[in-house]
Amino acid sequence: MVESIAKLKNIRVTPQKARRVIDMVRGKRVEEALAILKFAPQGASEPVFKLVASAVANARVTADKTNEFVNEADLVIDRIFVDEGPTMKRFQPRAQGRAFQILKRTSHITVVLSTPEAKVSTAPAPKAAPAAAEKAPAPKAAPKAAAKAPTAKAGK
Repeated sequence: MVESIAKLKNIRVTPQKARRVIDMVRGKRVEEALAILKFAPQGASEPVFKLVASAVANARVTADKTNEFVNEADLVIDRIFVDEGPTMKRFQPRAQGRAFQILKRTSHITVVLSTPEAKVSTAPAPKAAPAAAEKAPAPKAAPKAAAKAPTAKAGK
């Protein structure tokens, strides 16, 4: 059971564009994810490729420290997400002395790799419902007709 984390902070890619790239590789095996990222045309694919490769190296180091064997072909992208980083504010001069604000957004990208047996063992066990709740009959609702009593109209 090996789990490794790699983080990339303050990268100059908007979070929206980075999420398009990471959605392609979420839940895939590492070899398959690296192949997808290598040939993806998006600009954010190169830093995400390097980040996934760094997470694989982190898994190798973590396995060596704990005297475990890790097969890199077995590693799976367990979690990958993008958070918004600080936004740089710049100004562009416009006509008649005006200035338009330009927001240069940054991202924080996090990758968590794990082996498949680690992913299965972290799932919570299903909770058993109490037996008393299953045997108790459901209360019956009163009919709507009985709730509304007919009113007597005044004679003409």
